[in-house]
Amino acid sequence: MADNTRDTIACSVFNVWSGDYDEDVRLTDENNDYPFAGYKKIMDMIYTAATKRFPASVLDIGIGTGTLAAALYKHGQTITGIDFSDKMLAIAKTKIPNAMYYKCDFTKGLPPELKEAKYDFIISTYALHHLPDALKVTFIKSLLPLLSDNGAMLIGDIGFPSRAELEECKKQNASDWDDDEYYFVFSELVDALKCVCKISYEQASHCGGVMEIRMR
Repeated sequence: MADNTRDTIACSVFNVWSGDYDEDVRLTDENNDYPFAGYKKIMDMIYTAATKRFPASVLDIGIGTGTLAAALYKHGQTITGIDFSDKMLAIAKTKIPNAMYYKCDFTKGLPPELKEAKYDFIISTYALHHLPDALKVTFIKSLLPLLSDNGAMLIGDIGFPSRAELEECKKQNASDWDDDEYYFVFSELVDALKCVCKISYEQASHCGGVMEIRMR
């Protein structure tokens, strides 16, 4: 399937899902099921980290319906959000009317104007698993120059400390596993990025966790 066709289908899926997304995620988390087990804990962990500095500028990559960004906005943080789904962005705008929004497929790079900005926090939740592992490394490296002094990148996503734990989760959820997604393996990402940044990771559930990345 051509990339453009795949992108169009993916965008359509998220547009259709947008109205039920928040409730579907909540129920999956409450049932402790893959892929959103630990979702609320992950959101709380990122919120806590991203409110340690105030006021702060926040770039949300894959802002979706804006659940986390809205909480940060209410705290007083300045929000810039990007997403490729019109419907997701429309919902986010009802929650955070004064944020700056960009319709953008981040897998193809950020809008040029964002590359000139600096952010205290760059956050992303359940979005970067759409990037193959090698592209995750490249993308994260490209974001590092956007961090302000002592800034941090906070990534909450489906992830595992090791490849063995990923494979065990895949085995336990074989009927629901999405082979078109590329989940985080912390040990492998550390090996790929340890020369350019500092990374820490905290597992929040059997299939998700939060990564904090800072410049060396």
